[in-house]
Amino acid sequence: MSSTAHAQALTLGTLTDGLVALPSVYRPQADTHLLAAALAREELGPRTSVLEIGTGTGALALHAARRGASVTAVDVSWPAVVSARMNAVLHRLPLRVLHGDFRARTVGRRFDLIMANPPYVPAPAVTLPSRGPQRAWDAGPDGRLVIDRICATASALLRPGGALLMVHSGMCGAEETVDRLAGAGLSAQVTAKASVPWGPVLRSRRIWLERRGLASEAEEWEELVVIRAQNL
Repeated sequence: MSSTAHAQALTLGTLTDGLVALPSVYRPQADTHLLAAALAREELGPRTSVLEIGTGTGALALHAARRGASVTAVDVSWPAVVSARMNAVLHRLPLRVLHGDFRARTVGRRFDLIMANPPYVPAPAVTLPSRGPQRAWDAGPDGRLVIDRICATASALLRPGGALLMVHSGMCGAEETVDRLAGAGLSAQVTAKASVPWGPVLRSRRIWLERRGLASEAEEWEELVVIRAQNL
């Protein structure tokens, strides 16, 4: 079995095994698994430098480290940072976990691969939350407050030939993400899709989402997309 095929076989089986998650930390869900499947198709090795934006429990960062990559993980949530550091120790894997804004914590550095599962759920608030579990999903009225920052800065963070893997809801506009990345000089396309049932957060905002035209009446399934963008 090739290393990539082996990684694909391990993805779902090892992604959540033995993970510690402090209260308010986002646990791996369908979007995490979709991004993990995309990660499994990437060639990683000892010389591969990886950045994960919004690491949460560190599940994906640890998965990359397990394949030999040198991984830096960043999160604005202290509980997430502590959880990821604990999981790295428990799994005996080298992982650099930083607290703060991803752009501020990576000044002067470039990476071969960036992976991101950013907050992307549309929310009535026009700013990002500063505390609580909603920091992992709320992202402004169109769900793009963090997505757009990643699109604007990815080219500066990627080495030549490096790639970005980002997952988000189709509700946020996959075509807009592809267009923004292309406008920043990257070659971008949607490489994976999946439909998942609405979770409690979306269900609690149904009326608001319908009024904004982000969801149709009685809609019950959310499309997730993975976008891969390469620095030419």
